[in-house]
Amino acid sequence: MSPTASAVAHATARIRLAAAAARAARGAWRKVDRDNPVPSWVALLGPVIAAVAGAQLAAGQATEPWLLRLLGQDPDQAASDRLDPLSLAGITGDGTPLVQALQVPMWTVMRLLGQGVPIAQAMASGNALLDLMVRTAVADAGRAADQVGMVSRPGVTSYIRVVEAGACSRCIVLAGREYGTSSGFARHPRCHCGMEPVTREHTPKAQDPQRVYDDMSAAQRKSAFGEAAVKAIDEGADIGMVVNARRGMAAATVFGRQVQATTESTTKRGLAAKGLPKGSPRLMPEEIFRQTSDRDHQIRLLRLYGYLF
Repeated sequence: MSPTASAVAHATARIRLAAAAARAARGAWRKVDRDNPVPSWVALLGPVIAAVAGAQLAAGQATEPWLLRLLGQDPDQAASDRLDPLSLAGITGDGTPLVQALQVPMWTVMRLLGQGVPIAQAMASGNALLDLMVRTAVADAGRAADQVGMVSRPGVTSYIRVVEAGACSRCIVLAGREYGTSSGFARHPRCHCGMEPVTREHTPKAQDPQRVYDDMSAAQRKSAFGEAAVKAIDEGADIGMVVNARRGMAAATVFGRQVQATTESTTKRGLAAKGLPKGSPRLMPEEIFRQTSDRDHQIRLLRLYGYLF
């Protein structure tokens, strides 16, 4: 059985936001002057950053209304513990400012050109990387918002992973798994999987990887698993035995820092207003969840670093 329609719609809306941001980035990339690529891309970055940050903000702003519709008001939630979506906009999932991260595709282009790769091929590689980074940044912001929103609600005890038939094999084998609210969300670049909260009253039926597989078309199965794996599964092999679920999956994002933090202060109040020195690293939500399992302490840190009002 699938997760609730609300959880699927919430995840789908975030995918659309990521796709819109990717289109904006792709449109700007097409305008790059190939005779002067670096300065040209720097000049085009402003609207791209605005589009990505706007999509991140919209993804974060969708969290609280969704949780309210799905679960109702949590009587035990502190009035001050409300998600601040702005805190997740303008940075990647590991805290790198977008203005810095979105220059990486052009650095890739210049490296390839230095290796003698034709300009058309180098630009195509840069475009592919840009698309990956933009979609991942929006998806990460939305998932982080969901997780912060869940942790701030004492009634939420865990979450289940929500995937769609078009997901990759690594995600499909994780379909329906239940995790503690502060457990890191295993993902890969451009992963669009989502989560659904579990409470005493709201206990969605978890997805089953085999059912997800059964709902896929032959083309989707081949694309996600490969021809040999599809043959093995169709002959009765267990999906979890065919696919190494953890290969390539990590709680870290593409930059893979040991400690996910940022010096960017994107809230109106800023970190200085919370007693932290200006320029002090701000832990990302996932790093907070990784460092501590105590929910009260997580709430304090989320509040301290500006993710909760």
